[in-house]
Order: sequence, then C-alpha cells, then structure tokens
Amino acid sequence: MVMPLFDTASTMDASSAVPLGVSVPRADSGGTRHHAGGRANVACFAPAVASLDVVYCPPGGQWRSQRLPNVTKGVHHGIVEDLPYGSRYGFRPSSDTQPLLPKVPAAKGNGSVRQPLLLDPYGRGVDQRDGFLTSVRTATDFDWETDERLRLPWRNTIVYEAHVRGQSMLHPDVPEELRGTYAGLAHPAVVEHLTGLGITSVQLLPVHFHLDEPHLQDLGLSNYWGYNTAAFFAPHPGYATRAAQEAGPQAVQDEFKAMVKALHAAGLEVILDVVYNHTAEGPPGGQVLSFRGLGEDTYYRVDGNGKYIDTTGCGNSLNFADQHVVQLVTDSLRYWVDEFHIDGFRFDLAVTLCRNAANEFDPHHPFLTSVAADPVLSEVKLIAEPWDIGDGGWQTGRFPRGWVDWNDHFRDAVRSFWLADRAAIDSGGDGGSMAKLADALSGSAALFRGSGRSRLASVNFVTAHDGFTLNDLVSFDRKHNEDNGEENRDGHGDNRSYNHGVEGPTENAVILAQRAQSRRNLMVSLMVSLGVPMITAGDELARTQHGNNNAYCQDSAMTWLDWTLTPEAHEMLRSTKRYIRLRKEFLAAQPHDFPVRDEQSYLYWFDQHGQPMSTERWNDPQHRVLQLLLRDDGGDLAGLVVVNGSARDVKVTLPDAGKPAPGLFELRLTTSPRHKQRQGIQVAAGDIDLAEANSISIYRT
Repeated sequence: MVMPLFDTASTMDASSAVPLGVSVPRADSGGTRHHAGGRANVACFAPAVASLDVVYCPPGGQWRSQRLPNVTKGVHHGIVEDLPYGSRYGFRPSSDTQPLLPKVPAAKGNGSVRQPLLLDPYGRGVDQRDGFLTSVRTATDFDWETDERLRLPWRNTIVYEAHVRGQSMLHPDVPEELRGTYAGLAHPAVVEHLTGLGITSVQLLPVHFHLDEPHLQDLGLSNYWGYNTAAFFAPHPGYATRAAQEAGPQAVQDEFKAMVKALHAAGLEVILDVVYNHTAEGPPGGQVLSFRGLGEDTYYRVDGNGKYIDTTGCGNSLNFADQHVVQLVTDSLRYWVDEFHIDGFRFDLAVTLCRNAANEFDPHHPFLTSVAADPVLSEVKLIAEPWDIGDGGWQTGRFPRGWVDWNDHFRDAVRSFWLADRAAIDSGGDGGSMAKLADALSGSAALFRGSGRSRLASVNFVTAHDGFTLNDLVSFDRKHNEDNGEENRDGHGDNRSYNHGVEGPTENAVILAQRAQSRRNLMVSLMVSLGVPMITAGDELARTQHGNNNAYCQDSAMTWLDWTLTPEAHEMLRSTKRYIRLRKEFLAAQPHDFPVRDEQSYLYWFDQHGQPMSTERWNDPQHRVLQLLLRDDGGDLAGLVVVNGSARDVKVTLPDAGKPAPGLFELRLTTSPRHKQRQGIQVAAGDIDLAEANSISIYRT
C-alpha cells in the first residue's frame, strides 16, 4: 500500500477531500444540472496510488487529463475547471504510461478487458461507449412534486420480490418499447397487478450497475440476477428504455426516479436488493475496474500474507474492517434514500458486512452502529440475508434492533411439513412432528428474542429468487440446471420439494390437483404466520422455471413472468389474493402494536380433540393435526387456524377456550378442493368439524 504521509491540500488549490466523488466546489453556488461553468471538486480515496490523474471528456469535447494535486489521508483531490454535468471521466495513476485512451482496450483473457480508466467509486452514472467503462457526472434535480418515502409499518408490510426486467418483459399490455425496463415496471398494467394482489412493498433484485462474469460471457450467458456490482451509486442502464440509454446516464437516472414516483403514487414501497459484500472485479488477477486499481489491500479483505479472504463465493469480499469501506457503503445507502426516495434495502450476504478485523461476525460492528446512528438510514427498512459462506456464516436471529432477517428456519419448516413430510408419508413412512411448523407459524419468537427483537424481525418466505419457484417446489424432486452450462452441478441439492409422483409436467388430473393444493398450503402458511411475509414474483401465477433452481444466468422466458392466465394460473392468483385479503382483515382488527410484545400475542395450541397440546403430541410424528387459537390484546378471540398434515380426513373438535365464550366459528377458507362448498359454515366451540387431508382451514369468531 502506498499511503502518502503528508497533506498538501492547503498548499495547492481550494479543493476539498470531502465529499468524495465529483461535486460542486464549496466556493461555488448552484448544484443543478445547469450549474454554470462546470467547475468541479474531484476527490477519490486511492491509498495505493502515489499520484492520481482524472481523465475526463466534457460533452462534445475532447479527452483531457489533469493530476489531482492534493492528498489528504489517502484522498486525492483537486478542482477541475471544465467538468460539467454529462461529462465522462475516470482515474488512473499518474505513472501510467499507456496512451490516454486506447481505441481498442487490451484483452486480458477469460472474457475480461483491461479498462484504460478506473471507475470512480462514487460515480453517479456509468457509460459503456467505445468498448470501455467511464463514470459520468449527473445532476440531482428531479421533479418529485410531493413524493416522499411511505414509511409503512413492518406489521402491515407484505414484500414482493421482483426483477425489473422479468416483471414486464412478457406483459401483453405493456408497450414493447417499455418491456423489461424501469418504465415498464411503472406501467399502469403492472402497477394494477401489484395493487390488486395486495402487496405493499416491491423488493427489486439488484439495480446497481453490474457486469457479467467472464465465465458467463464465454458461455454466451449473462448475470440476469445482477449480483455482481461494479458501481454502488449508479443505476443499471440495461434496465432503462432504449431512448433513455441513448440519451445517457442522466436520462437513465430520471427514468428510475419516475418509476419510484409512480410506485409510491400507487401506495407501493420500493426496496432495493443491494450487493455490498463483493464487487465485479472478481478473484485475484481478475478485472481491474476501480477498487483493485485504487487500493486493493484496503478495499478487499486479505490475510497477513496478502491473500484474499472470500466469504462470498464470488472471488473477493469487501473489507468492512476498514472505516473507508464502511463510509463508502453508508454514503451509497444514504444517496439512494435521499436522491431516489428508496424505502429500504435487503442486504445480500449481510454477514460479510459485519465481519470485524478477526473476520468474525459482530452484532455491534461499526457498520451496524453507523447505520443505527444515522438519522436517514435508521428510518428505512433494513433486511438482512443473515448468512455468508465463511466460518460462522449462519447468523439468523443475531442482527440488532432496527433490522429484520430472512428467516430460513421458516422456509425449511414449512417446506418440510407440507412437501418433504408428505413425500415420506405417501411412500409409507412417517413425517415430522408439528413443533417446527408451529414455531414458524408463531413468528420464530425464540430465534429473535436473544437480539431483543420481536416476531416482526422475521421475514417469512417459502421461495426467493434463489431456488425453486413455488410451482416447481411441488413439481420437481430434483434440480434441472443443465441450461446453466455447469452440467447440473450448480444450485442447491436440498430443496425439500415433492413432485407428487411425476417429475415435471404431467397431465394426470389427480397429481395436478394435489400440486395445486400443496401450492395453496404453502402460500396460506406464509400469510397466516406472524412476522413479515415475502412473496416471490410469479408465484401468484404458478410460474415455472422448468426445474432450474439457480437461474441466475437465464435472461429468457424461463425467468420472465408469463402473464398467460391458464386455469392453473388463474386459480393460484385468485387464491393468493384471498389469503392476502384475509391477512389484512385480521391485522386491521388488532391493536396497532400486535404482535410486537409477547404478552399481546396470545397463542393457544390444541390437538384434534380440542385439548391443549401435550409434550407427547408435540413430538409425535404420527400426530399431524394442530389447532392454533389467537386472542387479541383484550382477550377476545381473534381467529382459529386448523392444520391437517395427514393423508386422511380428520374429525376435529373445535376448542372451547373458556371466557369470553367463543360462540360460533365461521369458516373463512380452506385450502381443500371443497373451499367453495364449505366456506361460510358455522361450527360451535366444542363441536366437531371435518379437517380434510393435507389442508389448512381458517375460522373467525
């Protein structure tokens, strides 16, 4: 590392080491895209570089180079007189003797290219013209009118995980030129689907500027999911309309903001899936795009011998033991909240962001405390994917207050009960006990208690972008990832799925009916559970990826939403809307802080005879019937959930839980095929009703 040991800012010019990136000099006024003159303060943290040049091209001008004359604690900075909005620029060491900008970048092997310029870590836009990457200076002005973040409470939140491109690529009512774009996601036809479904928050797969890995380029594939970020402040231009892409990064930025504004106007939050755990520069010896050329041993985590420590499986890990990396990420987050009105973030492999100098997870890590102390970031939704692949990487339940965690315990318990257990039972074996399912339905309270958090810290999900779709969970026993070019070696082998007797597509009516019921069981389990539910886009339409459970490199009809309303898709959509509506109705009748405090979440568990569950019943795999009675804060009955995970119909005595007398239970829905016939029947407490095989029934009082 080359870290200048002296400061020169006071002797060279009036530039400042803060803020990092390109900004209006402190002595100047303005700040809009019409700022006169184009004078700019340029600052870049490059601790491994003795002297740094900024190479830039004003709109319509020629490429120029200027040395940044000042160095303050590793930050190279200076005033550039003609760097107006729309200018392309990048950095390179002053000692670089290569031509200013080679017309054809030099190949480096494995599909990568030696970039002539280093991207600005704080660059607001990225341009890809002429075969190489440059940062672009963009303005921040946009007509937001009255738009602001929605600030929806967690207990009312229903997350919908979606991909900008995949959501509208095949939508027949979206104009072709808008399909697969930010504008397409904001189109009224797509927004109407989201609001009609009843979700509250759209969580977008990565929209930061990202690149395809060299091995995918060699295979003719792309990183469709986008978990390979190269610029943390720039929207991905590939998701903008062609018109915006041709107009440049400013138009891309404005289209993105218009999307957020339109979704907010419809009452929908926008949450970004962000990838701060690694960068697109890959393993040692890989691409040199930005960080590797500016300060490799500072930006990336290395051991005492300079060897990379990779806790992400992507070749590198950002070094959150360094304060400059923490600052970079918090500045990026704050920028997206302030400038794009983003409502929250889901952090990919979040444990990597919280590893200390000893490479251990620390729930009091400086990154976490910085976010908690920040008046902007502490007020947005913060969702952790609470694991990575390093030692001690599984940390579900250990993130601090202010965060919620993806709950893999919920996912595994629900899948096991309804699918893996059923497969075992259908084969003549035994399923598991009811205990893990009951814990999942009740919000995994014990899992989050140690971190001082409530059941609302649990983001419950059955599927996500990574893995089988809901439809594929009930249609395939094995993954089928041959199209990914890795001979089906990629993707997780433990899916806890069940094909119900036939692998993949079938015309067997009995199997199709069983699969449909299993889909309903999984979806209603998600919606009746305490915590925060997350749906994966397309599950409400019974979308399939044909058994591919790792479709990260499939930018095709395999991953795009198919909007064809087949009878199967129509039935699943109608059922999902019904379950979401029921959840909202239930919560609307509860106190505003339900179920934050345990003493207000009155959960009573009964067996099929209406008797309190015994220890023996909880642990008996032969006992697959459970009744959950909920009371509200005032002690009044709020609802009854009856689960029958056995292969036979069971007569169930509805519980009589004492005063106040429950009176009659009215069946609101059942996942059995007889929902229409049975909906609305009334059964008195202490009387018998029929719980059909492999079904959930929900009653209200």
